[in-house]
Amino acid sequence: MHVVIAKPLRTFARQALNTMPEPRPPAPNDIRLRKILDDTLVPPRWPEGFVMRGFEAADALALHTLLTTVFDDGADGPFDEWWPRISSDAEFDPALCFLVIDGKGRLAGAALCWTRAFVKDLAVHPEARGRGIAEALMWHVFTAFHARGAAHVDLKTNTVENAAAVRLYERLGMFEVDWAG
Repeated sequence: MHVVIAKPLRTFARQALNTMPEPRPPAPNDIRLRKILDDTLVPPRWPEGFVMRGFEAADALALHTLLTTVFDDGADGPFDEWWPRISSDAEFDPALCFLVIDGKGRLAGAALCWTRAFVKDLAVHPEARGRGIAEALMWHVFTAFHARGAAHVDLKTNTVENAAAVRLYERLGMFEVDWAG
């Protein structure tokens, strides 16, 4: 069975330089989920033939392509607009962007996180789904933020559009909290 994993809700683009848009209200069925970072954390188990590595600036185009393929919602816009917006965001830290590479060197999955212990995007390429990549990425995210001293990790998703992802998140011990956090 293939499970379509993932999209935490996308952050909308800045409307002007150095200006964040007004926070948008939740759409129907949008929820915010939280994982408390405690002694229940387990090390990620990477599927055979896949490895996790950190992000480098040279990976930006491949990451944008993956996000565009997985989400197909047009929210990111073209790469030439997306990368400057992401890389200059105060919440962006390349050390919090985790990539999963397949045996042929292709980007199979990614978790792009903000510094406030928030999963902005979790994406697994359609050809790589059903192997446990999203679960391993989330355990890695939890471990990384725990090492940084965070008490919890949050993400936003939609219970209808991402029902399989919600099941994964709940299996990982995430639970619903107030939309505003």
